[in-house]
Amino acid sequence: MSKKTRIAVAAGILAGAAAVPAFAAGGDDAGEVDVPITGSDLERASAAALAYLGQGRVTETEAGDEESYYEVEVTLDDGSQVDVQLDESFVVVGSEDDGIGEDDVNDD
Repeated sequence: MSKKTRIAVAAGILAGAAAVPAFAAGGDDAGEVDVPITGSDLERASAAALAYLGQGRVTETEAGDEESYYEVEVTLDDGSQVDVQLDESFVVVGSEDDGIGEDDVNDD
């Protein structure tokens, strides 16, 4: 990929990230409440995760995740989900494939 193409892709991702909504707090463990990423941090974290994966849409976020400073869940084009771990500078420090999300499975 040429430098111009990478810059254009990054600009597009940043523009698209501005439209990403903040996600409602959830919580996987009893009594634990996930704190969603908000504001400009949401835009930066979303852009970093999407640039890292090269596809998908942000479906959940969490600040102060137990594994990293930020966690961004991305649903890929094939329906599978990946959690992207970021440090406080929005640098990817890891990722984990979560497979097909429970919310994406049709039980009918």
